[in-house]
Amino acid sequence: MDIIKEIENELIGANELPSFKSGDTIVVSYKIKEGNKERIQQFQGVVLQRRGEATGTFTVRKMSGNVGVERIFPISSPFIDGIKVTKKGHVRRARIFYFRERTGKSARIKEKRSFA
Repeated sequence: MDIIKEIENELIGANELPSFKSGDTIVVSYKIKEGNKERIQQFQGVVLQRRGEATGTFTVRKMSGNVGVERIFPISSPFIDGIKVTKKGHVRRARIFYFRERTGKSARIKEKRSFA
């Protein structure tokens, strides 16, 4: 199994992503091609889950009006221009799917304070 992981790491290369986990609020800058033009679109939301190691994915959820929008991003995607962590959230689970049914005050996540 170690040989497979070594080959994956060589093919994927070092992707400089910040460390984030479920409950964090992030902004994902994503490259979009429209015809022969290319632009960068930002998707800001709460991370619901991270899945996998080098070839894994992460799910981000945001509210657009009164409609919840979720998007799954591959970690090793060449279309990800950058990820910026805006808030560190304090949650007690690795996958916060219960967050989908929450609205109003119950949909808030406590912010993790860092004293540095």
